[in-house]
Amino acid sequence: MSPLPEHLTLHETPPARLDRLLIAYAGWPDAAESATNTIKYLLRKLDAKKFAEVDPEDFFVFTRERPRSTRTKDGRRRIHWPANEFYYWSPADGDAEPGMMFLLGVEPNLKWRTFSSLVSGVAREYGVQTVIHVGALLDAVPHTRPVRLTGSSTQPDLQQALESASVGTSNYQGPTGISTAVMDACTRQGMAYASLWGHTSHYLQAAPNYRISYTLAKNLIGLLDLPIDLKELSAAADTFDQEVLKAVDEDDQLQDYIKKLETRYDESQTDSDMPDPSAVVRELEQFLRSQLGGTGENP
Repeated sequence: MSPLPEHLTLHETPPARLDRLLIAYAGWPDAAESATNTIKYLLRKLDAKKFAEVDPEDFFVFTRERPRSTRTKDGRRRIHWPANEFYYWSPADGDAEPGMMFLLGVEPNLKWRTFSSLVSGVAREYGVQTVIHVGALLDAVPHTRPVRLTGSSTQPDLQQALESASVGTSNYQGPTGISTAVMDACTRQGMAYASLWGHTSHYLQAAPNYRISYTLAKNLIGLLDLPIDLKELSAAADTFDQEVLKAVDEDDQLQDYIKKLETRYDESQTDSDMPDPSAVVRELEQFLRSQLGGTGENP
């Protein structure tokens, strides 16, 4: 094994054959916690094991991404620092099939190139050939329509699989996140890269959005042929939908707004570009002003 990268703590050595890396980051790329909860579900169902983690000291501004404090049963305080943790899963037949690596983390504030180099270095060390980032973003889409998915891949077979699953290819250009920096670092190391984004209705504040998580997980299982039962996540998505329905039924203005989004959505099925973040913010601000009576003033 190569020397450990700086900032990495290794707890155990996973099996050498881990040919795929699945990533999700909390923060900007994780609207309504949809992407990270997808990965958490997969980790739990696969009984994946944590094998390494990144020291957060040089990657976060702790006044922006604050550590959390909890109290133990015996009265002591425990600090939970922003975590970026690596997991691995090996299929039941061991060496016959390669396993998979996961990175569940938080988008860092600082040193993106250093962080990206660390991730690509760990991936290369254990033989990763394909890296897949799972994200979720706010969009002006109605919750009453099928979840919009966008994504792309540098690997032709995976790109074809995404297209066959009706995942739109995005032509977005603009402010980006850590996923793009990691993509660049991994592709420079010769790895294929793919992304899969779930578009989350920007007027739904509830988190996690299990409907988005279920859709992401369903597509990942199909793309990666993972042995995972989605009944539990499907039930959570149904419950989420029922709660949203109750809330919408009590708000006439929200119903009118959703009807406008439905019309726009139905007219733009061929438009799969990721939205301009500023446009989404303006759309949401207009909706909020209408909720306050159109004055634009605070209540």
